[in-house]
Amino acid sequence: MKKNMGVLDRTIRTIIAIIGGFMVYLGMVEGSSSFVLIAVAGIFVLTSIVGFCPLYGIFGVTTHNLE
Repeated sequence: MKKNMGVLDRTIRTIIAIIGGFMVYLGMVEGSSSFVLIAVAGIFVLTSIVGFCPLYGIFGVTTHNLE
């Protein structure tokens, strides 16, 4: 699996995931929306760690060489 995400992209995804987690933790988002937000945050963290986004692969997008 070839990495298609650059450092900036991975950092932004991680920051967005942390913000989403805090929003749920602080009760700013509740109910079904909180589950969706946690799922999206989890996907963002996972793709940041792995360095590969399946949607980028489907659409042929890469941010790996932008730095």
